[in-house]
Amino acid sequence: MNLIDWVGSLAAILTTASFVPQAWHTFRTRDVSGISLGMYSLFTVGVALWLVYGVLMVAWPIIIANVITTSLALMILVMKLRYR
Repeated sequence: MNLIDWVGSLAAILTTASFVPQAWHTFRTRDVSGISLGMYSLFTVGVALWLVYGVLMVAWPIIIANVITTSLALMILVMKLRYR
């Protein structure tokens, strides 16, 4: 791996890891009252588009990070719609 791949991988790990505590809290408590439906909808679409971008560019750090984040974001978005 070259320096660019290392930087991309580290960025992917850190941004994905930063999302996990909030996702875990939401899954554990089912409390979605503090989550904005509009913001989370846009966030989920944005992360999904990053995933598409990563696939088109064949950029594995982007693909892996956004598969994880899109999955978690979709689950939280479904919970927001279900537990309003």
